[in-house]
Amino acid sequence: MDALNLVVALITRENDYQAEQAASAISAAARVGAKLQVIYADNDAVNQTQQIVKLIQDPIRRPTAILVEPVGTGMIQVAKAAVAAGIGWGVLNREPEDLSELRRERRAPAFCVTVDQEEVGRIQGRQMAALVREGNVLQIEGPSNSSVVTLRTKGLLATKPPQITVKSVRGDWTERSGQLAVKSWLSLSTSRQLRVQAVISQNDAMAMGARKALLDLTEKDREVWQDVPFTGCDGVTRTGQDWVRRGLLSATVITPATAGTAVEVLVQAARDGSEPPQRTQISPISFPPIRELTPKSRWTEEHSEGTGLHAPAPLLKH
Repeated sequence: MDALNLVVALITRENDYQAEQAASAISAAARVGAKLQVIYADNDAVNQTQQIVKLIQDPIRRPTAILVEPVGTGMIQVAKAAVAAGIGWGVLNREPEDLSELRRERRAPAFCVTVDQEEVGRIQGRQMAALVREGNVLQIEGPSNSSVVTLRTKGLLATKPPQITVKSVRGDWTERSGQLAVKSWLSLSTSRQLRVQAVISQNDAMAMGARKALLDLTEKDREVWQDVPFTGCDGVTRTGQDWVRRGLLSATVITPATAGTAVEVLVQAARDGSEPPQRTQISPISFPPIRELTPKSRWTEEHSEGTGLHAPAPLLKH
């Protein structure tokens, strides 16, 4: 079998999970002997569509398959064009409704590899319950056009304690967007009336951006936030997990990279002369385990001793 020529289309370079996606795809391609190109949409759904359409229409650059993590929707028309041209279509971290229709055409493989996004949210709700007894929690969601955001929020609301009220702001998965969203929220008079008990972000980068937003507050106002836990998701080893170990985040949710798995699933199916499974789902994991989390006021150096975790770090000052 000739080496497959694959393209992985990702959302942005400015995100540690997307970097992990690229690394996992490159590593998997090297293991299975596939050729691989990674492209980025710069958080622009229109740009991503244009990038992929150009690949489909170019007979010289046309790949064997495209593995895409959509910026927004599942791009059904682009998917149909790819499959009609005999190009495999793999979707990362989404489960498009049109997959069954695409697979019936039998012109090219169509499948998805995704983390259980609703379970990510359920884990965040359980982390919240372990860290906070009651009161207001600020949630930083991703873009409104993302099904990942919808599912994570649905899961969180299903497991959060009823005595906790969730207030939400939006970012675009980058650290800067988290910083700007929280900075804008802090400028509202209503935000000053709330005693926020935790900041729960739908990824680690936005959670760290939220921490940075607090640096513009007066020293007195920063003291109000000193004991507030921040949590995120993605849990990349060198970023999210490291930030938890250093006490910059209280918890994260490890969402394993799906791009490498998608490369392996596609290549294995090609070798077997079979169709890839329509859906491959990967389970997320709480880091640290929820049983090790306690409310912020009860977190002590004694609790963290021997676990590799530290008491929450103070906010950086100017």
